[in-house]
Amino acid sequence: MASTSSSRRNAAGGTDAAPVRGAILAGGGATRYGGRPKGLEPVGGVRILDRLVDAFQAALGELPLLVANDPGAASWRPDLAVIPDTIPGAGALGGLHAAVAYETRPVVCVAWDMPFVPAGLIAALARGLGEADAVLPASGGRRGIEPMCAGYGPGCRVPMEEAIARGDLRAISFHSAVRTSILSPESVAAFGDPAVLFFNINSPDDLTQADALWQQLASSR
Repeated sequence: MASTSSSRRNAAGGTDAAPVRGAILAGGGATRYGGRPKGLEPVGGVRILDRLVDAFQAALGELPLLVANDPGAASWRPDLAVIPDTIPGAGALGGLHAAVAYETRPVVCVAWDMPFVPAGLIAALARGLGEADAVLPASGGRRGIEPMCAGYGPGCRVPMEEAIARGDLRAISFHSAVRTSILSPESVAAFGDPAVLFFNINSPDDLTQADALWQQLASSR
């Protein structure tokens, strides 16, 4: 496993700066609001992208990758390394694959329309990658897990490529071919209400709701 030269301790429990890499998934065409990619929209006065960058830095001690196909992506956060999908047209699975294929370190991936993913959850996913190829949090969503807020090891790369080759572009299509671990509902709940943690923005109404949620969270602290 690759590591950096720094020896400061991180929230994932290691002594290297980032034995696990982070990646923010901006997708391909991305739903837009007034011509702006949705991850650049503010929630609580701070862009979703910036909130996630801060969470990754707190959890892993290193700036995350930005997986994006938009030609303007390098200007969104000039301090981030931007990588495009290596297999075009593979949807969300293509974004996950690009993050896994970038280097040999495991990677925790979060979609950039999730403004409430905390550093603690990212760190828990990173810790789980010591024993599994894929670590996913349980949720109340339709799949029961959240593949777009999850950890993936290098052993996922080939199974992902095989799933894409056979035309199965589901984000969970390769799970049967790798060691998969699920963070229990109880473990996830330690970081907050799953309905808030995994709230994702797909419309302007969702953005309004996210602002309201953020204000509620801020007032309860």
